Amino acid sequence: MIPEIETERLLLRAPRSDDFQTYRDFFADAAASAFYGGPLETHQAWRVLATDLGHWQLRGYGRWAIESREDGMMIGGCGLWWPAGWPRSELTWWLCPSGRGKGFATEASRAAISFAYDVLDWELVETHIDDDNDVARRLISRLGGKIIARESFPDGHERDIFALPRATAGVSV
Repeated sequence: MIPEIETERLLLRAPRSDDFQTYRDFFADAAASAFYGGPLETHQAWRVLATDLGHWQLRGYGRWAIESREDGMMIGGCGLWWPAGWPRSELTWWLCPSGRGKGFATEASRAAISFAYDVLDWELVETHIDDDNDVARRLISRLGGKIIARESFPDGHERDIFALPRATAGVSV
């Protein structure tokens, strides 16, 4: 069972089939999904949704759908991720353009970080950021992330590895 996490403005919940339109639209948008493997065709976006669900089954953690508590709309995804062949686990997130610039990524990330430390008992939460992803680097700075390594990944990219400290308050599992 995928746990739910509530924050002040968000519900992190299990992805479900009726979220597919949000996945499809986000991953079809080349600008929005550039750092997330996009743009993707419709069938590929479906596989991302299926992968998000399957990751929970295989690893016991994964990415949640981010839902706005104000209107019940899915606005993105956030969670913990470790695909086969990747050198490390990481915090990851994506937001639809309509959800950007409102602090949702920070709020969702803090909840996921707290889950990793407090529920999964991880010793360290990390994230891997592409050199050109300035938006993600600003988020990691807000979260207190510090570079601890640089590694090559199976997709041929080198990325900085950031350690993320424990998040503070504002979440309930």
